[in-house]
Amino acid sequence: MVAGYVVMRIALVVQWCRVAVQDPAHRRAAASYAGFVTVAQIGWVIIAFADLPLAAVVLVGPLLFLIELAAPYVVETRLGGTPWHPHHIAERYGLLTIIALGEVLFGTVASVTALVSAQGWSVEAVIVVVAGIGLVFGLWWTYFILPAGPILARHRRRAVVWGYSHIVIFATIAATGAGLHVAAFVIEGTAEIGTLGATLAVAIPVLVFSIVLFLLYTYLVHQGDPFHLFLFAGTVLVLAAAVIVAAAGGSIGTCLILITLSPAVVVVGFETIGHRHEAVALARATE
Repeated sequence: MVAGYVVMRIALVVQWCRVAVQDPAHRRAAASYAGFVTVAQIGWVIIAFADLPLAAVVLVGPLLFLIELAAPYVVETRLGGTPWHPHHIAERYGLLTIIALGEVLFGTVASVTALVSAQGWSVEAVIVVVAGIGLVFGLWWTYFILPAGPILARHRRRAVVWGYSHIVIFATIAATGAGLHVAAFVIEGTAEIGTLGATLAVAIPVLVFSIVLFLLYTYLVHQGDPFHLFLFAGTVLVLAAAVIVAAAGGSIGTCLILITLSPAVVVVGFETIGHRHEAVALARATE
């Protein structure tokens, strides 16, 4: 695992060294990026080959992650930064989001395939498929509601919070796929977590995803919007309804359908009224 990770990161170090040679104006920033990544890779190699106790690995591992995660903040805010293209970066993050959502689809298909192989097609197996596909498109739609590129072009310093917040976004998308796996195991009868546990395993990541997007929207435009707060509250209510139904003994299929409908609150609200609010907010943020 470490070898595969280091191979990719060393290639990145070489690229930053090229930047340092070919772009003297940003040599300090490029060399700093290369230094941060190199230090972290040395640490990973030591962990891989040294017979360290588990306690040491638990302490050093997060530290190495922090070293790499700190690089963009330090370089972009303290060392002059790099001439990154805001629209290109926004597109890259968007594509990474799509890749993560694709993994949810892949996980849904894999889990349903195993479920069908074990006990054949059932209504609840179909619901898992519908929930997986519905959640993917719902989360995709809500993520791309606000175009980040124009705002980042006008307010480049907001990119730091915007960029780091995607760690949580990617994690919640992955966790949503894992939650759907759990739901499939519950339907198959091989999990002891129960309907409530499976519902929470899907609802919690979707809730955190919605919270991060709402906060990120507010941060990027630097203004509050009561209507978007209303849409967020509607999403939370639908997710809460799914949990309540599960706690009351409802079927896992009903709970998954409710969770799948939660992003639809934002989608419908945006397509009917919210797009006008966004247009005004975007104009103010980029003026």
